[in-house]
Amino acid sequence: MTSTRSPESAHPLEHVLFEVKHTIVGQDVLLERMAVALIADGHLLVEGVPGLAKTLAVRSLAAAIAGSFQRVQFTPDLVPADLVGTRVYHQHSGEFRTELGPVFANLLLADEINRAPAKVQSALLEVMQEHQVTIGRETFRVPEPFLVMATENPIESEGTYPLPEAQVDRFMMKVVVDYPTQAEEQAIVDRALRPPQPPQPMATAEDLIAMRARAQEVYVDPAIVDYAVRLVAVTRSPATAGLGELERYVTYGASPRASIALVKGARALAFLRGRDYALPHDLSELALDVLRHRLVLSYEALADDVDADTIITRVLGAVRAPDVVLQNR
Repeated sequence: MTSTRSPESAHPLEHVLFEVKHTIVGQDVLLERMAVALIADGHLLVEGVPGLAKTLAVRSLAAAIAGSFQRVQFTPDLVPADLVGTRVYHQHSGEFRTELGPVFANLLLADEINRAPAKVQSALLEVMQEHQVTIGRETFRVPEPFLVMATENPIESEGTYPLPEAQVDRFMMKVVVDYPTQAEEQAIVDRALRPPQPPQPMATAEDLIAMRARAQEVYVDPAIVDYAVRLVAVTRSPATAGLGELERYVTYGASPRASIALVKGARALAFLRGRDYALPHDLSELALDVLRHRLVLSYEALADDVDADTIITRVLGAVRAPDVVLQNR
């Protein structure tokens, strides 16, 4: 693979992320993946125990980009109209009016999304894919940029519902958030003892839309597209890459949406790192986040304590990345 692109330049969202880090300690991977999702027009599924600042992270990002933010706490009694809105009859005027729901925001936090039944989760399908909501016979566009960040609590299963596969597949990435280090936790406690300083707007929605347009100009070599397709194909048939022992652990592999997300994510990550060309490393760095929620594992995998990350790591080791030759103009 040959590229004749310019050297790296400054991080386009450096000022935005720096402002967010005035509030958030650590969580560098989560913040970077949020930025990738914004640039690549994707959505995030975040898994982590309570108290890891997932809500604060998305609220701070919304403030730093001068965007609107809405949080919806998913509960078993939630109905689809609580998310997307509904038509309300006004007795004084004798007419129906449309009341829009909280999905009409730049950043929507769906907190503990697996606590609501499937009919509520499915209400997000159209808005996540098409960036629009249909109420009655009318269709309404959500504001751009639009990012859905949904959280799951991995330590509680009572009163939860599994997410429909069609919905899970619409999340570009699933990010697993871990506990902070001891030094980071000390900094968190120190900041909690002082009055909070809300993030200042460092960019606008128009700036982000312009960044998206610039990111689409990032060069993606056909060899990188081929690399993404080969990775996803091996998740469906591990034996084709000499991983026959993994066949019994995978019931269904990743869909073509995974190949698209890998390439678009790699392009966005290259843009955020100041390059106008994507590298195989950009793609492989996102592979765990893009693929882990798209694999449907068998009962044997559960019995043998084999998780999706283990399988994806094996696949990354078995599928050869393309060689890159950079040439200056």
